[in-house]
Amino acid sequence: MRGTRRRLTALARPSIRTGLKWKLSAAIALVGALVALALSLVVHNAARVSMLDNARDVQDERIQFAQRIYESTGRFQFGTKIDDPAMPRELLAKASAGRRATFVAEHANGVPDIWAAVPLKDGQVLSLHTRFTDRSATVMKDLDQALVIGSIAVVFGGCALGVLIGGQFSRRLRKAATAAEQVAQGHTDVRVREAIGGIVRDETDDLARAVDAMADTLRQRLEAERRVTADIAHELRTPVTGLLTAAELLPPGRPSELVKDRAQAMRTLVEDVLEVARLDSATERAELHDIMIGEFVTRRIAVRGGDVEVRVVHESEVTTDPRRLERILGNLLANAAKHGKPPVEVTVEGRVVRVRDHGPGFPEALLDEGPSRFRTGSADRAGHGHGLGLTIAAGQARVLGARLTFRNVRVPGAGDDGPAEGAVAVLWLPEHAPTSTGSFPMLGIP
Repeated sequence: MRGTRRRLTALARPSIRTGLKWKLSAAIALVGALVALALSLVVHNAARVSMLDNARDVQDERIQFAQRIYESTGRFQFGTKIDDPAMPRELLAKASAGRRATFVAEHANGVPDIWAAVPLKDGQVLSLHTRFTDRSATVMKDLDQALVIGSIAVVFGGCALGVLIGGQFSRRLRKAATAAEQVAQGHTDVRVREAIGGIVRDETDDLARAVDAMADTLRQRLEAERRVTADIAHELRTPVTGLLTAAELLPPGRPSELVKDRAQAMRTLVEDVLEVARLDSATERAELHDIMIGEFVTRRIAVRGGDVEVRVVHESEVTTDPRRLERILGNLLANAAKHGKPPVEVTVEGRVVRVRDHGPGFPEALLDEGPSRFRTGSADRAGHGHGLGLTIAAGQARVLGARLTFRNVRVPGAGDDGPAEGAVAVLWLPEHAPTSTGSFPMLGIP
């Protein structure tokens, strides 16, 4: 499952991710371009038709004036002609029918000819032919240029408006997503509505209210679960202690040893559950001391004994809580001894402590989601612990302001799906004292 997820992530990685603001700006720009194009065509055609109509009206007035001059004096005015062979057939047909008419002849170069014709008394046709005026053509050219510039301005203005509006909407969504991720990581006190700045009443504000309500419900359930767990463990402490005391009074023998062993295991479980409850409540505070990390780890492992190899690559002085650090180290070694195979290697390099075994590795669920209570990664829990050791180690690391990571060592060339040849837990101690966790330094007594 993990390998499949990684392959799908690798396949999806080259895909192009387009932000909401760019999609919105592109949509507004496209709509603006279409509207500008449509309006430009309408304005261009309307202006051209209006100019042509004016030109035909002028041509009609000229042909009437030229007709009166010709019939009274016999002179041709405005370059008129009798039965011009170049006259368009449509215009000739109307004039032959006894009607005065105008006609626009289109040409490939875009500049039309304006014709006018009127029938004379003797049956001939007097016609007038002029080109579309240069001034009108210049006006149309200037109009087209203005329309193009206006359309480009509309497109760029639409892009800017889309980036502005979409950018604001996208920022609010990103802030909401970041806050939601923090809630998913367990920070149930985060408020999405505060993170996005609940000023604009839109869909993001509805989303923020829904996520905040979900976070409140989740926090209440988690707190209820922690209280129940802590209460149960606290109530069990007294009878378990009494049971362990009573087991000590049993006569020597194999049955007595089994009772003592199970009573001690139950007491350890109760204490671990109480410790997990305290860590979950975030009330634990570290008592800080300055220690030499390599010397500390070497001494503590020597006291514990066992087949553990310690190697100090680089010594460093750290400010931390020795008791909690010992607890983390002990749980990691116990997990390696219980679930891994020897030899167990502990490496200290500055502020980094690594614990490695040569067993089958950590479960995939632990690598994906981290340690979880009462989850051991084994179908058969008998004899395999309760899944609290690594949970306590991770919780104590948070109190120290440290980071605890887990990974498996793969066979060279086997890839992520290959068999593991060991598990590695890495503890990264902070460079500075973890004051953000509410911890406090302990002053040494001279």
